[in-house]
Amino acid sequence: MDSRSALTLSIGVLGGIAVAFTAGVVTVPIWVVFLAWASFFFVGGGVAGWVKSVSSNLVGVVIATASLYAAHLMGGSLLVTAIAVGVGSALMVQASWVPLLGTTPAVVVGFASTVSTVAGRGHDVTVTTISHPGLVAAVACVLGASFGLLSEYLATVVTKPSTTNTAIPSTEGSPA
Repeated sequence: MDSRSALTLSIGVLGGIAVAFTAGVVTVPIWVVFLAWASFFFVGGGVAGWVKSVSSNLVGVVIATASLYAAHLMGGSLLVTAIAVGVGSALMVQASWVPLLGTTPAVVVGFASTVSTVAGRGHDVTVTTISHPGLVAAVACVLGASFGLLSEYLATVVTKPSTTNTAIPSTEGSPA
């Protein structure tokens, strides 16, 4: 099977599994899982991509949580929240000075995933349970990058190696 078809198959199958898994086993927002999965491929894939994607996503989660918590502590008005998110957005860009976090869009995925989890789940960042949106988003980001790594691996396993080698075989060392 060619690599594009193999990746199509692995992502298609694992995408369905991810939906069922997040609905019944680890109840995190599927949209965050898919965003983190995309982030994994965006930063280059492989084990290094998993590390870079998860690190960047988690930094985004922390910055978003801190920004929203700061806004809450300062009264939570629209103006205060806008300022706190603006400062958080600037911090996301500054994080790119750290080589591991050098792909700012992957940091933004974590930030946006946290904010969307707050909106989608109806829990704010003051929740002190396992339902905390930062924790939920963090778990979903790790899960998404893990699905990315697994889909890449499965695609590699089912990819048929190319048999169109046009190089002329060497006869050196063979009996004449």
